[in-house]
Amino acid sequence: MRRTSIEKPTYRIRRSGRPPAFSGDWSEGVWAAAEALRVDHFHAASSEHRPEVQAKLLYDDACLYVIFRVRDRYVRAVIEEYQGPVCTDSCVEAFLQPGGRGGYFNFELNCCGTLLLYYIEDPRRTEEGFVRSTSVAPEHAADIRIYHSMPDRVDPEIAEAVQWRVEYGIPFDLFEAYIGNRLDFRKPATWRGNFYKCGDKTSHPHWASWSPIGEELNFHCPQYFGVLEFEV
Repeated sequence: MRRTSIEKPTYRIRRSGRPPAFSGDWSEGVWAAAEALRVDHFHAASSEHRPEVQAKLLYDDACLYVIFRVRDRYVRAVIEEYQGPVCTDSCVEAFLQPGGRGGYFNFELNCCGTLLLYYIEDPRRTEEGFVRSTSVAPEHAADIRIYHSMPDRVDPEIAEAVQWRVEYGIPFDLFEAYIGNRLDFRKPATWRGNFYKCGDKTSHPHWASWSPIGEELNFHCPQYFGVLEFEV
């Protein structure tokens, strides 16, 4: 990984010859060849808790693969339904903008693998949510393969140190269904995105990002997204 500037880091996504095993093996199998990025820019509104958060990405002809490893404390997860407010739990997020322009997808997963996912074309806030966003249909979300190392619910909160992982594979067909065009990786491609860790309603709330988000506590700021380069 290299950083073009403090504000706009760059991560290179390597092509994999096969899918991962979806067993959470951070440094084994195909994940051994992937570089790690660090989610280590903590917003000033955070408590003193500073979990150690890293992520890796890979891709093949069919899918984009993401794995997070979190060394954490004060872990809690009670949201169990799709599109529930998982950011209130111990949560990791990948915001991905295909082609580096237009709308972006917010893949938000708590430590138990519960997913929230929208395609957001205008992130300005309204009383109902965003000016322009689309809830990703359950049948599309069901095509995302998810592994999580924690049980399906964590309550009461785990105060002692614990490591947890989430790993998932996103079919490129899902992206194409919402952006309206085919993705082509036969030549170098550049996306934009950001990666986050939060825990809004844990006993020690915190908000961290890969690419710094500025003074406002708002993850939905595409102008701060870093660069994602797909290697051919």
